[in-house]
Amino acid sequence: MISPQSERRIELGGYALAALAAILFSAKAILAKLLYRYSIDPITLMTLRLGMAAPVFVLVAAIETWRARARGSHLSGADWRQIALLGFLGYYVSSYLDFWGLQHIAAALERLILFLTPTLVLGLGVLIYRRPVPVRQRWALLVSYAGVLLVFVEHLRFDGGHVLFGSALVFAAALAYAIYLLQSGELVARVGSLRLVSYVMLVSTLLCGIHYALVHDLATLRQPLPVLQLSLLNALMCTVAPVFLTMFAIARIGAGRSSQLSMLGPVSLLFLGHWILGERISVIQLIGTAVVLVGIAVLTSPARPIDADQVGHR
Repeated sequence: MISPQSERRIELGGYALAALAAILFSAKAILAKLLYRYSIDPITLMTLRLGMAAPVFVLVAAIETWRARARGSHLSGADWRQIALLGFLGYYVSSYLDFWGLQHIAAALERLILFLTPTLVLGLGVLIYRRPVPVRQRWALLVSYAGVLLVFVEHLRFDGGHVLFGSALVFAAALAYAIYLLQSGELVARVGSLRLVSYVMLVSTLLCGIHYALVHDLATLRQPLPVLQLSLLNALMCTVAPVFLTMFAIARIGAGRSSQLSMLGPVSLLFLGHWILGERISVIQLIGTAVVLVGIAVLTSPARPIDADQVGHR
C-alpha cells in the first residue's frame, strides 16, 4: 500500500512533468524563430525537425506494434487510411501552416491563437455532430476570442499588416489540428495514444520528405552547424520529449489535470519570447493572455468536449 506521502510525491511529480511538457511544446516557436534567422523556409524546418525525431518514433512504433500483435490486435485497411489522413492533417498540414505563420507574427501571438484549438473542436462538434453547447461554454468561447482579438489588435498596431496574414495561417493550422483531434477520438481509444502518435508522426515525416524533395535539392539538407543543432534540439526537446512527458504525467495525475497545465504554454512563451527573441510585452498583451486563459479554463473544465490525452502532441 502506498503511503500518503508517496502519493503526494507522485502527484507533484505528475504536475511537474505536465508543466515541463507544456513549456517545451511551446518553445518550438522560439526555436523556429531562431532557425528563420538562417534564411531557411518552413518545409526545411519541418523536414529537419521530423527527420531527426523519426528514429525515436520508429523505435516506439516497433515496440508498440509488437505489443499489439502479442495481444492479437491488428489494424484494418480503414484504420490505416485514417492514420494516413491524421498524419496529413495533424503534423503535416497543421504544422506547415503554423511554421509559415510564425514567419510573420510573434511567437507569443502564435501560441495564443493555437490555444483556441479546444474552441474549434467544440465548434466543429456543433456543425458536424449537432452537439448542444451549454451556456457556460458559450460564454467561455466569447471570452477566449475577445482575449485573442485584444492581443491581435495590439500586435497589428505595432507590427503592421503582415500580422493579419500570419495570424490567418496560424488560425488555419489550429483548425486543421482541431479536425485531427475530432477524427482521432475513436481511433486513439482502439489503437492506443502512444502507438497512434508514433504512426501518425511517421506518416507526417514521409509527407514532409516528399514535399521537400519536390521543392528543394536533397543536398540542401546539409545545413550550417547551428541550424542542425537547433533542429536537433527542436526534434528531441520540443517534439519527442513533450510527447512522453505528457504520457507520464497523465499516468500520475490523469488527463484532465495534465491538460489544464497546458495553459502554462502561452504564459511561458510570452516571457521566453521577450527574453530570447526580444519580443515586446505590453500591458494589453498580459491582459489579453489572461482573458484567453480564463476562457479556456472554463471551456476545458470537467465536462469537456474533447479527450484531454490527445491535446498538445504538437
